[in-house]
Amino acid sequence: KMKPVADGGSRVAIVFNGEIYNFQDLRRELEAKGHRFATRSDTETIVHLYEEEGVDCVRRLRGMFAFALWDARKSRLFLARDRFGKKPLFYTAKDGGLVWASELQALKADPSFDRTLDPVALDLYLSLQYIPSPRTIYQNVHKLPPGHILVAEGSGPPRVERYWDLPIDKVPLSLSLSDAKTELRRRLTEAVRLRMVSEVPLGAFLSGGVDSSVIVGLMSQMSEKPVKTFSIGFDREEFTELPHAREVARRFGTDHTEFVVTPAAASVLPMLAKHYGEPYADASALPTYYVARETRRHVTVALNGDGGDENFAGYLRHRAA
Repeated sequence: KMKPVADGGSRVAIVFNGEIYNFQDLRRELEAKGHRFATRSDTETIVHLYEEEGVDCVRRLRGMFAFALWDARKSRLFLARDRFGKKPLFYTAKDGGLVWASELQALKADPSFDRTLDPVALDLYLSLQYIPSPRTIYQNVHKLPPGHILVAEGSGPPRVERYWDLPIDKVPLSLSLSDAKTELRRRLTEAVRLRMVSEVPLGAFLSGGVDSSVIVGLMSQMSEKPVKTFSIGFDREEFTELPHAREVARRFGTDHTEFVVTPAAASVLPMLAKHYGEPYADASALPTYYVARETRRHVTVALNGDGGDENFAGYLRHRAA
C-alpha cells in the first residue's frame, strides 16, 4: 500500500510502503524541535525527519520500508530501501528521468517498457536460484539494493549509495556463552516488542521450527491474550510439520489454527510468477503463499522467523559461507 503524504507547504512529498517501528520516539524528538504534525502516521514522521536531517534521515529509521521522497525546493528525488530489503524497490532510466515502483508489474504497465533480458542475470538465477540486487531479469531495470539510497537532482546522473551494511568485519565480541545468550534474548525480545505495536489484528506463522517457535514464545510473554498462530500442513504425512507446530502452540497456549492443503502447484505457479515478476526458484514460495492466503482471513499482520537461518547458519550452505 502506497501512502502519499506532503508537508504543510507541499515542498516535500513522500510515497511510502512499509512500517517504521520507532516513529513515535522520532515524532516526540521532532515535536520538541518545533515540528508540527497533521497526522499520527509513521509516514509523516519520515517527511519531518528528512527536513531535519536530509538524506541521512534513513539511518535513524527502524523498520521495513521503501519510499520515494520529492523535495521541490532542491528538485531532488530521494529513494530508500530498508537494511535487509524486506520491501522491494525497482527503477529504470527513461527519457532522461527515472521511473520507479515497488514491483516489476507496475513498470511493465508502461507500453514502452524495455523487455530486453539480461543474460548475466539469467546466469545468476541458474546459479543461485534467484537474481540478486542490483540486477533484475531485465537489462535496463535495477533493484535498489538493501541498505541503499538513490538520490537524483539537477542534471547529473542519479547516485546510489550504501547507508548500512552487516558489520561482519568487527573484532569478535569478548562475551561468554552465557552472556551471549542473555544479550541475544534481549535483542530478540526488543525486536519482537517493537513489531507487536500494531493497529490491526496481529498473529504469527508457526512452522514448528526453531525460528518461528522463538518468535511465538516471545510474543506469548508480551501478549495479554493468547497469540494467534497459523500453520500450514499437507495431506502427506512425510511432508507435514503440523505435529511440531502443534507442540509449540500447546507449550505457549496460543490460539492455534491449522490449514491442510493439497497443493495444486501447477495452477498456482502462473499467479506466483506474475507477482514475483522475474524468475525465482525457492520452493518455499508455495507453502508461504498458502499459509498467507489462509491467515489473511483472520489477521492482517503476521510475524515469522525469516532470517534466522541466514544469521545462525541454519543450513550447511550458510556454514560454508
